[in-house]
Amino acid sequence: MALVTGPPTLEFQDVSMLFGGIQALKSLSFHIDEGELFAIIGPNGAGKSTLFNCINGIYKPTQGKIFFQGEDVTGLKPFEIAHRGIARTFQNIALFNHMTVLDNLLLGRNPFLSAGVIRGGFFYGKALREELINRRVVEEIIDFLEIEGVRKKIVGSLPFGIQRRIELGRALAMKPKVLLLDEPVSGMNVEEREDMARFILDIKEELGATVVFIDHDMGVVMGIADRILVLNLGTSIAEGTPESIAKDPLVIQAYLGEEEIGP
Repeated sequence: MALVTGPPTLEFQDVSMLFGGIQALKSLSFHIDEGELFAIIGPNGAGKSTLFNCINGIYKPTQGKIFFQGEDVTGLKPFEIAHRGIARTFQNIALFNHMTVLDNLLLGRNPFLSAGVIRGGFFYGKALREELINRRVVEEIIDFLEIEGVRKKIVGSLPFGIQRRIELGRALAMKPKVLLLDEPVSGMNVEEREDMARFILDIKEELGATVVFIDHDMGVVMGIADRILVLNLGTSIAEGTPESIAKDPLVIQAYLGEEEIGP
């Protein structure tokens, strides 16, 4: 991993999130450095999705601060977070099933549209230039994710594993500095999980994005993560390399069972 000289890419400082009498996150502090592949694990109800929702502006933390590249982004709207370079996929696929793969991917370029309604309607000048740039970016993503054969197909007609890949592509269309992946291999077969793990590694190594992902597949987590944060009941019980997490007694007791785990 490259030497880190600037502020962390993402940083939580004493973040808590309350829903009435339920505390989903409790005084959570951690950081993620530029270029890391950072995994977040924990049992159901541990606060993993709440953590993501705080990062991308769906929730405003009850307490604490969230920093992105040194800027306090606590409480910003989701579109403001997206404009700063944070993109996300969801546990439940959220594609437009009646549209083509190409059109779904082009939707990921919306934050970069600025030509306005009139120019867009007549399709000239700035609107034309934006369209050409956006289509070039999307075609690069299609090649990267190896989905050339389905680019003009209706999304709802495609297998689940391919739809997962398309949702990943829509997030990549935003050219994110940070990519949040919520259970990216959930519901996939072995071959599809291996393909997705390879794409995630390529996103980090070839595209240079910082990747933060939640997943229950411990083989994938232990195989590709640089560091892992383990949550239980909204608190951090361990943080470190896959090797150290696999041997941590608190993790084994709270989440992994009585035996050590490995890839």
